[in-house]
Amino acid sequence: MAQASEKARSLNLKITDFKTFIVAPWEVYVKIYTNQGLVGLGQGLARSKESTVAAGIMENERLLIGWDPTQIEKIWQAMYRTPRWRGGPALMAPMSAIDIALWDILGQALGQPIYQLLGGAARDRIRCYGGGGGTTPESWAKTKADGYTCSRVGTRGRSVTEMIEYVKAMRKAAGPTHDIAIHFGGTFATPEALAFMRGVEECNLFFVEEPLPFEDVEEWALLRSHTTTPIAGGELLTGKYQFAPFMARHLLDYVQPDVCSCGGILEMKKIAVVAETFRIQTAPHNPNPPVGAFATFHVDAATPNFGIQEARAPYDTQFNLDMHDGLVPVVKNGYAELPTRPGLGTVLNEKVAAKYPYKPVTRN
Repeated sequence: MAQASEKARSLNLKITDFKTFIVAPWEVYVKIYTNQGLVGLGQGLARSKESTVAAGIMENERLLIGWDPTQIEKIWQAMYRTPRWRGGPALMAPMSAIDIALWDILGQALGQPIYQLLGGAARDRIRCYGGGGGTTPESWAKTKADGYTCSRVGTRGRSVTEMIEYVKAMRKAAGPTHDIAIHFGGTFATPEALAFMRGVEECNLFFVEEPLPFEDVEEWALLRSHTTTPIAGGELLTGKYQFAPFMARHLLDYVQPDVCSCGGILEMKKIAVVAETFRIQTAPHNPNPPVGAFATFHVDAATPNFGIQEARAPYDTQFNLDMHDGLVPVVKNGYAELPTRPGLGTVLNEKVAAKYPYKPVTRN
């Protein structure tokens, strides 16, 4: 890594310009330009705050013009420490977009995929979970035919008793060897979460995702003490400091940072390293299109304690192919292939992006 950094510095790269793009319905991108013609691409995510993310990106332009884009740690610390108020999505989502773009520049400058600069591949492919659901074996047929061995399923909109019975019926229909993860998104009150977790103990679930909101760590400690079912969470947390108390107390079995909101590639790698020290696996949040997906897959590839990945496949829709000049992630038989191109591995077609103007929409 030191040799790679030295080679990058010898190029005398300097940041010359930023440009942001908000693409309907909620995608926020940045291009960072350099004096040597290399252009880095990044994405930030804070739902319903797309204009805020774009503005936050541009707030950093005046700080970073003239900086060497390969000094990623130095730039990250400057973006994080310069404001008096630190953390939170309004700061971290713009930082995430910039950080991803900087890694894209570094990878292009060195002719290497980003994961090679993070220590190299710890695996040959990336296990993903697919869709699924239903209470008949036939309802799971396509998921299994597509090669997925794990499915994440939502059960919201039912009473706790109905959710428990639905999960039991799904387990029977899917069979004993197909992994099932249940998605909630912090919607339970503590008594409901306790009742649900007790009720599904026999189902051998892969994990239950965010059964509680993150405001009170003691709620999570109470829940942890009453269940052996694995618990996942973290898509709404930003930065290693917010993840730390949940990992140090073993309240999560899978951490789920989103590379487009947690602080970027550098910070996601650090979160994964801290998780590894507590024998916690990663299962990153990734509702993102190709830019965010590629960034996530690069970190997955270089993370020894990686567990499983959310993937919004298929990525090869006509919209994505047009938007990214055909450079999209490949997911086959339930696994994402490792990126192979230098840097991030994709581009943003500005002419296509202009055809999808952003209109503010409120969503969670």
